[in-house]
Amino acid sequence: MLALGLVFFTESKDTGFWSKFYKIVPGLFIAYMFPAVLTTLGLIAPEWETVDSVKNFTHHKTSLYFVASRFLLPAALVLMTLSIDLKAVFNLGWKALIMFFTGTLGIVIGGPIAILIIGSISPETVGGADADSVWRGLSTLAGSWIGGGANQTAMLEIYEYNQAKYGAMVFVDIVVANVWMAILLIGIGKSDKINKWLKADNSSIEKLKEKVSTFSNKIKRNPSLTDIMIMAAIAFGTVSFAHLSADFLAPFFENLVSNISSPTTRNIFTFLGSTFFWMISISTIIAILLSFTKAKNYEGAGASKFGSVFIYILVASIGMKMDLTLIFDNVGLIAVGVVWMSIHAILLIVVAKLIRAPYFFLAVGSQANVGGAASAPIVASAFHPSLATVGVLLAVFGYAVGTVAAIGCTILMELAAAS
Repeated sequence: MLALGLVFFTESKDTGFWSKFYKIVPGLFIAYMFPAVLTTLGLIAPEWETVDSVKNFTHHKTSLYFVASRFLLPAALVLMTLSIDLKAVFNLGWKALIMFFTGTLGIVIGGPIAILIIGSISPETVGGADADSVWRGLSTLAGSWIGGGANQTAMLEIYEYNQAKYGAMVFVDIVVANVWMAILLIGIGKSDKINKWLKADNSSIEKLKEKVSTFSNKIKRNPSLTDIMIMAAIAFGTVSFAHLSADFLAPFFENLVSNISSPTTRNIFTFLGSTFFWMISISTIIAILLSFTKAKNYEGAGASKFGSVFIYILVASIGMKMDLTLIFDNVGLIAVGVVWMSIHAILLIVVAKLIRAPYFFLAVGSQANVGGAASAPIVASAFHPSLATVGVLLAVFGYAVGTVAAIGCTILMELAAAS
């Protein structure tokens, strides 16, 4: 919170160095990178060890990211979705879906191309045999970058990668995905210039933003303590119900899916056993239903602003997980990840240019794949709080197609590694 407070304080300056600085670099990016720098310098730590007088080591780790992603994120989605105009969201049209599927295709073809490119320079980086085959490990990245954690776990089970080496793949996932997210956040500050270059039609997004802003201004009021407590009750009451429901639904579907005889079909639906999937989905559904009631008037008391506070805490907690020096410990695999993500990015840019899709669709379509439900709303809400729901809807869609697309990607990676 000190880091976030410092970012917002400096960003509020109208003149001088900070005014010029934030015209180039978005505040959201600094809110993300500042904690990463603090972790890298060793001033804060996501994990640490203590030793007692008889030399017994105890491992500790912070629960900040868990709390932010499991409690504050769904609460933020509720508060940001209260005033949503669902019809206007659907009016955003086909370009949003095209960019999402382009992002998926970029991951599917990016993996095998990255193996071919890096393999021609350093064959040992993408080599290995049997359970140690690197392509098996990279299959987990495909699952994560198209769907999410549940899809990633499914790929680990399907292709039986050596779990002793799995940590390196998780690290590549964290580093490459987070660096790409940082690049997308920087782009948000230059979205007008990017849209001009793309010759994009941004009218549907602007209409949605204007509609929400007009509604918000019409019902705007200074929030009373009662308003704040009721908003907290709506947000965290929904979160509690979502957690309760997810704790029933996830084991039920996990048991249901585990009884499917076909291994391929079984793993396609593994995501239904994820409590996080159900928790985010149920929170969003309830919030959308509440948007048809008088609860939407709490936007006038600043519901989306309180939601934004939670989103920024999540952004900072993601940044805190990053130790930038560790990038140099896995240079070969990081190179595979960078090439892979670059192909994903290039394909998105080319298609966005061809169909004149605005930068919003490019950024959110990418993050709905690569970052999933934990970070797609962050990128979407950076454009406008009312757009957070778009990120969630696309990310949930990513869960559904994640394992199928990742299997296709892995088949191509296996062929590339054998060539």
